[in-house]
Amino acid sequence: MTQQPDLPDLAAQPCTHVAGDELSPADPTPGMSRQVALHTKSMWSGTVDTEAGAVSGWHHHGDHDTTLYVVSGRMRLESGPGGEVVVEAGPGDFLRVPAGAVHRESNPGDGTSRAVIVRCGSGTPTVNVEGPAPAATPAPPASTDDV
Repeated sequence: MTQQPDLPDLAAQPCTHVAGDELSPADPTPGMSRQVALHTKSMWSGTVDTEAGAVSGWHHHGDHDTTLYVVSGRMRLESGPGGEVVVEAGPGDFLRVPAGAVHRESNPGDGTSRAVIVRCGSGTPTVNVEGPAPAATPAPPASTDDV
């Protein structure tokens, strides 16, 4: 196996370990409890716990593309225009939240849900907003004045 010549400094970087009891509270959004494990200039990782029946506030993750792996419980995401697109996942499922996508999470299950989160991008990892992305505006009716 050969070392890549353009990555000599990166090749010597050691791997790191963060124990489960070393996570720190992070990025508050009403209805959710996030814990950060690692945060670099291009990646954020941690966990999120959502109590049964809880619904988070609307938010997005700026320039971060986000993947969630559901460890336990149920997770429901509402997104898209007017928050009308709904996806639901359970243990072993993955969810993707594109960078900038306004969404909210809820837990429709009977117990606390937990997911592992990995975000790739830069800037502020969570931005709370007032509501969903605007609903699509219907086209105005055709004018009969031009007839």
